[in-house]
Amino acid sequence: MESLYATIEETSGLLNVSPSRDKVWPILSAYDLEKVVVAFRVTTRGSQDLDCRFTALPADVNPYRYAVSKGIAEETDHPVGTLLDDVQANIPVTAHGVDFGVVGGFKKTWTFLPADDLQKLSKVAALPSMPPSLGGNLDFYARYGLDDKNSMIGIDYPSRTVNVYFLQFPDACREPETVRAMLRDLGLPEPSEHMLALARQAVGIYTTLTWDSPKIQRITFATMVPDARALPERIAVGPSVEKFAKNVPYTYPGPVQGLYNVASYSGGEYFKLQTYYQLSEGSLEARVLLGPAESGH
Repeated sequence: MESLYATIEETSGLLNVSPSRDKVWPILSAYDLEKVVVAFRVTTRGSQDLDCRFTALPADVNPYRYAVSKGIAEETDHPVGTLLDDVQANIPVTAHGVDFGVVGGFKKTWTFLPADDLQKLSKVAALPSMPPSLGGNLDFYARYGLDDKNSMIGIDYPSRTVNVYFLQFPDACREPETVRAMLRDLGLPEPSEHMLALARQAVGIYTTLTWDSPKIQRITFATMVPDARALPERIAVGPSVEKFAKNVPYTYPGPVQGLYNVASYSGGEYFKLQTYYQLSEGSLEARVLLGPAESGH
């Protein structure tokens, strides 16, 4: 645990962020860190925090309820607090993850759905605590062949937002004209050429919704990063992300692996780089990123 905290301090320093030991240490203490995947994420949207993620947590434990019981998350009577209960009671689940900021503390949960049983959004939208905006936009998802491709659900507790993720979506969703049409339908700005280029390589798509608006707030295209340290040479990422990409620590063989996401929202576009520090043997991330012969930490 001391080693991981030192790594978090080192990684935070790349972004001139000072972690709060009072926030981070209780979170590290709550988990068996030898058995989880650990990732770091930085965004270009002006955040003064570094996000850390643990995934491959057991499917039968509610990570939000667990965090509340450990005193690392606040209980709330908002529907965001019961959404994961509804998911676990009605949707097949394979694993979970949690997301925390080194300054802000506990933020999100991630719930992975079976890759061989992607869920229909009509079923997900019917969950009692789900934002009504998901059900109100089913025609959008159906129009682009996403309505039966739900692979993961992310819940952000402080922001009270929900992400719905899609895999195995139609190839057309990567094409510039389709991306432009998606953004027009959502009332979002015209995509940049940079965004269109990244969308062509997307392995995942996700949208962000809230209980306070009938609209889809954001759409994001996620691309694989086979070598994060080479990313700044291929894509203009900005000085803070560049420093992070070239120096972020990791513990497994080969180059540092990750995801590079481009998001569109009402204010324009921004980017997120997630890199993997530790890959747990047999995890989905290890199988996808390293292959079965090299997975480990």
